Parts: sequence; structure tokens; C-alpha cells
Amino acid sequence: MAAMKPRTGDGDLEVTKENRGLLMKVPLEGGGRLVIALSPAEADELAEALRATVG
Repeated sequence: MAAMKPRTGDGDLEVTKENRGLLMKVPLEGGGRLVIALSPAEADELAEALRATVG
């Protein structure tokens, strides 16, 4: 039986370039990471939306 280790969301936001696009890994408060696959066009849209929101 595998050892049970607590899952933590420790770490920074991480984006890596993969064969077909980008992988964004977002640490979560309750532990673990949310992994989102994005195309370059989707990443541009997300960046634009964030810039518009932040100002």
C-alpha cells in the first residue's frame, strides 16, 4: 500500500509549453493543482481579459 501524503497546493503558478499548446498549473487553497490546457489563441484571450480586469 502506498504511503498517504498530504496534498498541498504549495508552489507558484506554472505555465509550460507542450507539443500542442500550453499547460497552466494553478495551486489550489485546499491542496493539489488545477491543470488547464490552452491553445496559444486561448492564452492570448486570457491575458487580454486579465489585463482588462486588473487595469
